Amino acid sequence: MSTTETAPQGTRAETPKGERVADWVDGRLGIYHFRFLVRKVFPEHWSFMFGEIALYSFVILILTGIWLTLFFDPSMAEVVYDGPYEPMQGIMMSEAFASTMEISFEVRGGLFIRQLHHWSALVMIGALCLHTLRHFLTGSFRKPRELNWLIGFVMLVLVILEGFLGYSLPDDLLSGTGMRIAAGITLAIPVVGTYAHMLLFGGEFPGTEIVPRLYPLHILLIPGLILGLLTVHLILVFYHKHTQFRGPGRTEKNVVGEPFLPNYAAKAGGFFFLVTGVLALMAGIAQINPVWKYGPFRSDQISQGSQPDWYMGFLEGALRAMPSWEVVLPGGYTLSLGILIPAVILPTLMMAVIALWPFLEAWVTGDKREHHLLDRPRDHPTRTAFGCAFVALYLVLFFGGANDILAERFHLSLNAITWTVRIGIFLIPALTYVITKRICLGLQRRERDKLLHGRETGRIKRLPHGEFVEVHERIDRGHEYKLLAREDYKPLPAPAKEHDGVPNPQGRKQVLRHKLSHWLYGEQVTKPTLQELEQAWEHGGHTPNGHLEPAGQRPVPQREPDQELN
Repeated sequence: MSTTETAPQGTRAETPKGERVADWVDGRLGIYHFRFLVRKVFPEHWSFMFGEIALYSFVILILTGIWLTLFFDPSMAEVVYDGPYEPMQGIMMSEAFASTMEISFEVRGGLFIRQLHHWSALVMIGALCLHTLRHFLTGSFRKPRELNWLIGFVMLVLVILEGFLGYSLPDDLLSGTGMRIAAGITLAIPVVGTYAHMLLFGGEFPGTEIVPRLYPLHILLIPGLILGLLTVHLILVFYHKHTQFRGPGRTEKNVVGEPFLPNYAAKAGGFFFLVTGVLALMAGIAQINPVWKYGPFRSDQISQGSQPDWYMGFLEGALRAMPSWEVVLPGGYTLSLGILIPAVILPTLMMAVIALWPFLEAWVTGDKREHHLLDRPRDHPTRTAFGCAFVALYLVLFFGGANDILAERFHLSLNAITWTVRIGIFLIPALTYVITKRICLGLQRRERDKLLHGRETGRIKRLPHGEFVEVHERIDRGHEYKLLAREDYKPLPAPAKEHDGVPNPQGRKQVLRHKLSHWLYGEQVTKPTLQELEQAWEHGGHTPNGHLEPAGQRPVPQREPDQELN
């Protein structure tokens, strides 16, 4: 703020112009009250970058989408192509497909922008999936972030839907095949499917209304919803403060990391340009969605080896793996289970599990505390195993969607691959769950052993009675603190069946919670107690694993990280 004191003689009495401008703006917007944003602390970890990649890809999507809007014509009116691509000349096509061809071959830089837009969408969805998986495996969805988890989940669903709509707009043969599958899925929904199909397509498939109807959804409604949810998501991130992994100096009441200005802003700005550069490189050298090879959509044709974008691959695989079962209900109503189960019920269950997991875990454990420190995946073996099994199911379905490509390229039987996928849907996730959980428990036991017996040094020492043992050294205090800081999760105690002869009215619910909490926490490897640690350090020379020696002096860090207090 400007001063009212008299300036010393010989000095400039006039307030600098920049300060006057800042005072003027502060008088109207109160910008001086936002000083806390400058010192907002951001923790550092490589896994936090997935969210930033998704955000920066979204920025590129908005910019390239605005540019493409200037040239794209969302009409299904038929025209005769007379552009520079000779194989297509004289072919009837929709104006949507013709304008896509024009962008690709006639607009300067049009093909590059198209491919940049498409690659940005794929990268954004991939980064969001990894971002969601990171939150799940580290437990950052717990109180007070359940609402933010739901917002992130809805954004992920909207982004996938937005990608599918944008992929369908060019009205080429490949995207038209995808729309035909979407039409079949809509029709398979009991009772309301036919009405929903007529409402969406304006009549029988393919009709003449679908592209004009998808266009405003793709460029206005869904991006607006995503932008609004993203704003709320970031506001809640600031309000709740950032989560961080356990370590020295990190508690539930502070954040250890770099301040927003200048450290984090400089890193984030550089990372934005790095992501933009990689996306531009991919758009320039990696061809994607060459619509001129597919041709315009015709309902009596289909491209050999048709494959959707990767984020819809699991749905394609589920449809291909499911037998063509049908059930005729009383009244002559046919229920297409071959479409309803894999394309409606299965995705709905998968989405419900993702969305409701924070509330299910909180109900099972009865945990009402606020959590700002993250778990390592190994600290919660059951949750990690479940998440990996979920990913395994997704990958089995994903590869099942390419059964024709796999059969052609590797000279295998299509039926054999399909049956392998059907068996793998049940077998692979179960094996993944068991193996992942055993790995996590093994890592917990290894860390417990490190705390009690130290780390191997590779040095051999002869004891007075002639025995040769390997010298173990106590791990450094920072690592030791990190291993001891993890929380020991314990299952709920078994509920009482009755009290003074009166049956427990909540008995069934409490038994269910007890069993589920035992499933979540029953096999945890407990941390060593203080007495066990002191005994190990005192009698380290007599442990069967070797001789334990105190850790040597280690250099003190030259700079303490910034901390943000509650």
